Amino acid sequence: MMNKILAIETSCDETSAAIVADGKTVLSNIISSQIDTHKIYGGVVPEIASRKHVETISAIVDEALSAADTKLSEVDAIAVTYGPGLVGAVLIGLSYAKGLSFSLKKPLIGINHIEGHIASNYIENPDFAPPFICLVVSGGHTYIVHVKDFCDYEVLGKTRDDAAGEAFDKVARAVGLGYPGGPKIDKAATTGDKNAIKFPRIYLEEESYDFSFSGLKSAVLNYLNKCNMMGQEININDVAASFQQAAVEVLVNKTISAAIRTGVSKIALAGGVAANTFLRHEMSNACAQNNMTLNVPKPVYCTDNAAMIACQGYFRYLNGEFSELDLNAVPGLGL
Repeated sequence: MMNKILAIETSCDETSAAIVADGKTVLSNIISSQIDTHKIYGGVVPEIASRKHVETISAIVDEALSAADTKLSEVDAIAVTYGPGLVGAVLIGLSYAKGLSFSLKKPLIGINHIEGHIASNYIENPDFAPPFICLVVSGGHTYIVHVKDFCDYEVLGKTRDDAAGEAFDKVARAVGLGYPGGPKIDKAATTGDKNAIKFPRIYLEEESYDFSFSGLKSAVLNYLNKCNMMGQEININDVAASFQQAAVEVLVNKTISAAIRTGVSKIALAGGVAANTFLRHEMSNACAQNNMTLNVPKPVYCTDNAAMIACQGYFRYLNGEFSELDLNAVPGLGL
């Protein structure tokens, strides 16, 4: 008898619903993106994101049920993101999930969005399991996490200022590539010289696994301003490649160092920036050099999606870790 989890994810600008059986079999994973809506503003507008979630959430849940050939009565629990994220956006999905939980008399399972990203690694690889080191990199988060068990985590390092994805977006905007910045930096860098410009690598204190990307971002902006003031031509592809090289080098080195120190030989990537082709390539090479294995979800499971929330919801369900109906959105929720 399969345990089916219906999950809802609305932490930012994707409205997503999914049905996942036994934590790893994705029966449906429906995602409605708002990228075209926010593109003209150069980034996500929270109020608009919330309104779009209200407009689409019912249809997305219905589509997820239909695609999974599942009735609401056949769902065993409702999993939902309750943070971190944009508070208005999170509240839309959370309120909808509470309504389903109450009316269906099914357990409500509040899921930390970052936990969900980590769980995306279990979806395509049924044999992949803790313990492992996970680098979570997205527009709002950068973490190195020691995943000791499916619901047991130790944060080894995190960003002290800008998240990696935020830095990618800001640099992309500064060089005129637009939004969303991550994929555009990735593409531009493929034809650029990663050694053309020497941007700083920020490692912080010795043996620290924390990150800081504000200095790197500022260095790129200062370089662009200097070129403009001196009338020098700016090679956007070189800037993209050199910036990406500096950011990825630190991400990879700190992750490998954390794995060596904790004695863990398995590494995983998670979050939107995990879709970056250069990061995947460099982490793969570093793992091979250190006799480590690497697991990376395919891009659809790296970006925000409800399947990853359902997957983590399953492990919470097995533990009987249910939420009360007074569960509130926590926009700054940590791991």
